[in-house]
Amino acid sequence: MTQDEIRAAFLDELVNVAPDIDPMTVAVDDHLQDDLELDSMDILNLVTALHTRFGVDVAEAEYGQIATLASAVPFIAERLG
Repeated sequence: MTQDEIRAAFLDELVNVAPDIDPMTVAVDDHLQDDLELDSMDILNLVTALHTRFGVDVAEAEYGQIATLASAVPFIAERLG
């Protein structure tokens, strides 16, 4: 899976969790909580969705690794091997 495919899939899952977000306006450095205003339950739902979609586990201590597109895409890519 390419990084562009991962990015698109991540944005799909993000919009599923937070339908008010327009994926076309999400910048690579927008923080999920600080900029996009996701709450802790949204983050948990996103982590669950990422696990379902990619088979990737994200431990609570690693939530910072998926806090922005810029960090999430390479994190997921590395996990996919």
